[in-house]
Amino acid sequence: MFTDIVDLRDFYASRRGQVARRLIRARIRRLWPDIRGLSVLGLGFATPYLTLYREEAQRVVAAMPASQGVLPWPRPGPNLVTLAEEMELPFADLSFDRVLLVHALEGAEQLRPMLREVWRVLAGNGRLLVVAPNRRGVWARSDRTPFGHGQPYSLGQLFRLLRDTLFTPVQSASALFLPPQALVPLARWSRDIDEFGERWASTFAGVVMVEAAKQIYAGTAIPQGVRKRKRVLVQIQGGAVAASDRHSREES
Repeated sequence: MFTDIVDLRDFYASRRGQVARRLIRARIRRLWPDIRGLSVLGLGFATPYLTLYREEAQRVVAAMPASQGVLPWPRPGPNLVTLAEEMELPFADLSFDRVLLVHALEGAEQLRPMLREVWRVLAGNGRLLVVAPNRRGVWARSDRTPFGHGQPYSLGQLFRLLRDTLFTPVQSASALFLPPQALVPLARWSRDIDEFGERWASTFAGVVMVEAAKQIYAGTAIPQGVRKRKRVLVQIQGGAVAASDRHSREES
């Protein structure tokens, strides 16, 4: 179940939310340092992070799930947000070069159909970036922030999920190593602590991030010894030719 839009808005308006946004944005910028001329979609509640790219991307659009609610963005300016069902995104195939999922994966009721929709709208050489609560981190255990709601993930679980939905993980990152209650009092040192934590204690981050490429071709293995049907032509009485099914064993 998605976190309500009002709770998300209030969190990012708070001092704790502002510090968390700054730390996560720094990691997103490191993973996607240059997207000039590209089209970007944010799914979930990604608008606090899409501001990074408004001035340099060719197009930036946000889609918010209907069960979460929607807030207009940006302010001021023309609205760039649409309300959408996560299983039926209102965009054409291959519409976006980059898709950013924030506050989306952990709340999705139809997880794989949502990721299949992301696969559909992502360009052939596009990239997906998932930001999700870390199941081993302190943030997932506190319901005072949006990262304490829904289904958290370990890095390994994210890798497996993405592979199962036709994405290939490329690189990962992590952020929020201070516990929620200490983030504001230690805000001055939070960036240094995140740098240290990502290098030496990434298992205990508050959020994990995985960038993945769209998998275009996926082969299906044929087990050794599987019997398959062949159609062969058989001569019958009167000179007519008919098709007949025969079984043959796949050669190893």
